[in-house]
Amino acid sequence: MANVISLFRDSLTSLVSRLGTERDKASTVFYTQPLLTDEQIVAAYRGSWLPRKIVDIPALDSCRKWRNWQAEDEQIEDIEATEKRLNVKGKILEASKKARLFGGAAVYIGTAEGNPAEPLNIERIGKDGLKYLTVMTRRQLSAGEIDRDPASEWYGRPKLYTLSGANGLQMEIHPSRLVIFGGAMAPDDEFNVVNLGWGESVLTSTLDAIKNADSTAGNIASLVFEAKIDIIRLPNFMASLGNEEYKNKILERYTLANTSKGINGTLLLDKEEEYETKSATLAGLTDILMAFMQIVSGAADIPVTRLLGQSPAGMNSTGTSDMKNYHDRIQSMQELELSPAMTRLDECIIRSSTGNRDEDIYYAWAPLEQMSEKEKADIFKIKADAARQLVGSGTGQEIIPREAVSDALVNTLVEDGSLPGLEAAIDEYGKLAEQEPSEEELAAAATAQSATTPQTRQNTRQTADAAPKTLYVRRDVLNRAEIVRWAKEQGFTDVVPDLHVTITYSRTPVDWFEMGESWSPRLEINAGGPRQMEGMGPDGKYKALLITANELRWRHEAMVEMGASWDWPEYQPHISIQIGGDIDLSKVEPYRGKIILGPEIFEEVRED
Repeated sequence: MANVISLFRDSLTSLVSRLGTERDKASTVFYTQPLLTDEQIVAAYRGSWLPRKIVDIPALDSCRKWRNWQAEDEQIEDIEATEKRLNVKGKILEASKKARLFGGAAVYIGTAEGNPAEPLNIERIGKDGLKYLTVMTRRQLSAGEIDRDPASEWYGRPKLYTLSGANGLQMEIHPSRLVIFGGAMAPDDEFNVVNLGWGESVLTSTLDAIKNADSTAGNIASLVFEAKIDIIRLPNFMASLGNEEYKNKILERYTLANTSKGINGTLLLDKEEEYETKSATLAGLTDILMAFMQIVSGAADIPVTRLLGQSPAGMNSTGTSDMKNYHDRIQSMQELELSPAMTRLDECIIRSSTGNRDEDIYYAWAPLEQMSEKEKADIFKIKADAARQLVGSGTGQEIIPREAVSDALVNTLVEDGSLPGLEAAIDEYGKLAEQEPSEEELAAAATAQSATTPQTRQNTRQTADAAPKTLYVRRDVLNRAEIVRWAKEQGFTDVVPDLHVTITYSRTPVDWFEMGESWSPRLEINAGGPRQMEGMGPDGKYKALLITANELRWRHEAMVEMGASWDWPEYQPHISIQIGGDIDLSKVEPYRGKIILGPEIFEEVRED
């Protein structure tokens, strides 16, 4: 008979530390295949705000600023009209959300061309050939056999999709007719048996972190209600519980005690009863909850400031770096996921809008980080000043020819949208290189040409270096009649005769010729925009219309940088309407119409 050797393992466990049990702190983490049913996905999305935000926020941010088409104005109008008619932005947003939620969704490109089961022939799409767009999820659209031909465009993807309709009807759809979004990437088809041909829900890898955060928040909420506990000690309490009458008396007794305490804050007790209050410490719970929220933020790859909608906390904390990284991630999603998926749809949109395919038509995703109006104005000023430096003073001493700088500057301003309508204006009035030089430019060039000797150049410098004087610069209002008509309708009786806008009032003497000149002798401020009536000066006796115009601010700041003084805290462009008078400015509706200003007028300061 063979010898039998038995091996036994020590099964001792620790009751206190839980060593040797399933809760052993030293045990190795073991990963299992996550299984998340559609019912769980829907319940998490509908029942908790964190899963909803994790699904919605990146999809929303990807489509929020949308894209800018680059083409002829008429072509852009047609394309944008088609996008609006088909609600392209809304359909892509819906499909992106559902793809992230369920692990797959698609937009069906509805055309009158061909059989849905056959490849889409884009070349046959004509004017208004794109009829509708329909969003479908992987729950409605079943993936068919995977294409295993390495030479096929659809290698590794389903050859066909089957749409299940009402009454058991089914329709086969070729993938070229779908804008397909796969959600989170599935590692491989052999591990993706449930959703073959699709991706995974973004909640699959984040749900544990979400549950931990939700559970922590729930436990903290419960702890708040248990933060204060009243303890009353009764003589012979346990020994008397067997008496039913005693129990009823106890309940009645302390119901009455709580009632009296709630009314007047006084608790009535027997002399032999002891009363004590214990409070739970809640300090540090916020830090614990935020730690769990940060884990969720990392799992979802969404900054806490964006996920929770709160301002950054901590010393010198701005959140700028986090948001910049997040915006880079969204831009990557747009360029690497949305654009490739929408390629055929975009071709259909262009052809359906314009009737053909102009190869010069393209688009760029609009940046998520939008500059403020002040930042745009500052950049515009920097570009304008740089252009002035490159071309010099127009006396033939320029570093780069004026025409070349003009064309480059026009292209820059058109691309970044600094001056809307500039391209159309250039087409109407022509480029700088196409215009004949003015008499002033010819005279300046002749003067520069004649200043060739050292003595002539010295005389020129001495002439330019004029004696410093005090400086008052203004622009007069050219459409005064319109503003006077408005002022009288508002109750003003003594309108200032010379309506104007002051640019500089420098008591400090400066060289006028160093101040340069404005870009244009005529400045039009469009109707609308910020306007306000306010009393200015001593006792508010100057009833002024506050306006805004970047050109005025730039000229003022440039003159201050050149040495001009300014006696007030800040520069606010305004037009003085009336001096003195007893009029209630709160009842005055500011002038909203166009304001036309004439050329800059230089004068010495008059203290009167």
